[in-house]
Amino acid sequence: MSHLLREHAPITATGWDRIDEEARERLTPALAARKLIDFAGPHGWQHSATNLGRTQRVTKPPAEGLTAVQREVLPLAELRAPFAVSRVELADADRGAEDIDFAALDAAARALAVGENTAVFHGWKGAGITGIAQASTHRAIALGEDCERYPLHVAKAVEALLSAGIDCPYGIALGPVAYTRVLETSEHGGYPLLEHLREIAGGPLVWAPGVEGAVVVSLRGGDFLFDSGEDISIGYLAHDADAVQLYLEESFSFRVVTPEAAVPLSP
Repeated sequence: MSHLLREHAPITATGWDRIDEEARERLTPALAARKLIDFAGPHGWQHSATNLGRTQRVTKPPAEGLTAVQREVLPLAELRAPFAVSRVELADADRGAEDIDFAALDAAARALAVGENTAVFHGWKGAGITGIAQASTHRAIALGEDCERYPLHVAKAVEALLSAGIDCPYGIALGPVAYTRVLETSEHGGYPLLEHLREIAGGPLVWAPGVEGAVVVSLRGGDFLFDSGEDISIGYLAHDADAVQLYLEESFSFRVVTPEAAVPLSP
């Protein structure tokens, strides 16, 4: 039996298929960090810590004549987003209805994606995670509201990365406000700003809910490491006559190996 206890939920195989499909559809575009960093795993629910390959001295060995060190690890953190699904809607799904109300699931999926993106790009102090923008050794470049200057800002970020010995390609995580501005803007001659920024970076631009402003990151690999224990899964909590209480859950750690491999663009 899995710790997710899905077997105890009053949900048919068809119902679970619909729930899982809805979650995938909502999470895939919103999980921006995973499109730009290294993802390792999933290693399973029992995976509890990431090996850092370092040690710290233990000041009092257990006997005379000894020295001792202790391995350093980064504990995995768990995120959970609860939601409920109506039993009437689940019954209609079994009958073949296509317009099932999964609004609560959609909100939970967005919350989890925002949480993951925020932890990766801006850090999560309570879990000991330093974000990419926090760790960057480069001075943040102010984006401002004038979209016509975005190519200049991104070019400056690219120059900073090249000067630090970080070769292209690069990707750009754009917060929702900046992403909307970019989509709505065409440069002189009608050329889409989105395409211009892609050409400068040499890599993808991703919509990144949870990101403030934008972050230009190296895509060469090995600079930003996401260690997944349990990848995003759906579990069962309880139910009554009206609804089934479920949750989205994941466990992970994240670390920045090369702080100079990213440039933050502040809002």
